[in-house]
Amino acid sequence: MNMRKVGIIGVGHVGAHVALSLAMQGICDEIQLCDIDKEKIISEQQDLLDAVCYLPHRVRVTLGKYEELADCDIIVSSVGKIDVVTKNRLSELKQSVDMIRTFVPRLRRAGFQGIYLNITNPCDIISNQIQKESGLPAARVIGTGTGLDTSRLKAVLARETGFDHKSITTYMLGEHGDSQMAAWSVTAFGGKPLAQLEEEEPERFVFDKEVLAEEVRKAGWKTLNGKGATEFGIASTAARMISCIFHDEKQIFPASTYLDGEYGEAGLYASVPVVLGKDGVDEIIKLNLDDKEMEEFQKTCSVMKEHIALIK
Repeated sequence: MNMRKVGIIGVGHVGAHVALSLAMQGICDEIQLCDIDKEKIISEQQDLLDAVCYLPHRVRVTLGKYEELADCDIIVSSVGKIDVVTKNRLSELKQSVDMIRTFVPRLRRAGFQGIYLNITNPCDIISNQIQKESGLPAARVIGTGTGLDTSRLKAVLARETGFDHKSITTYMLGEHGDSQMAAWSVTAFGGKPLAQLEEEEPERFVFDKEVLAEEVRKAGWKTLNGKGATEFGIASTAARMISCIFHDEKQIFPASTYLDGEYGEAGLYASVPVVLGKDGVDEIIKLNLDDKEMEEFQKTCSVMKEHIALIK
């Protein structure tokens, strides 16, 4: 009997809530926590074990050093410190690179052959770096990327139109950061394109797209300003991605993945729709973006390339 095991490196607000989401939904059989703050992970383990008694699923919660996570099926990287001064995820690059270099090489030497799911910001660039330093195939290193931002866009559109989130198809693409862009040309409600609905019901479906896109870009900082962290949304995003992988769901999901010519870009990670399955990214979905959107996508990729070049 195969037991599904997830390791979480970095058990702050985000890592702890990823663990709770996994436990509450019964997505895995064992969660192994790892953090340089020993008292913190001991307390998080105790809190999770206290909760397990009343959860519908049996989940083991253990602690481990980096090398002890080598037998995990999936390792979540949620290390990092939020830059509340600049409010720019790209400013976290150097410290995040330093952090992932403390464990990725050690796990490589220990023989880890599972899947990395990266949350650490700047998400796309750090996912790119984890893939390089882990030596794993690009399909097995995935960033949560604009999965969270896409949920925010769906929430905004649900508010504006009255439709349920799950009836809306849309994507935020590119960087999980200030340069991300909305794919309005492929946005649809129950399969009906937004462009068609704009003509049929302009009073309901014509809105200022740039205002809404900017609201999505700033949503994380709005959450951070009020409560000091973003945790529920990203935990739900990560848990859903992990579930897709464990159950080989083949769900199309916006995630940060390595581009090798897709969308006219190569040599970097960026967020686009992918098919998630047991081996990670099974396929990249090529959207028919319009010319303006392609320019915006190339711009967001150029921002990330500039910062990738800064990594020593």
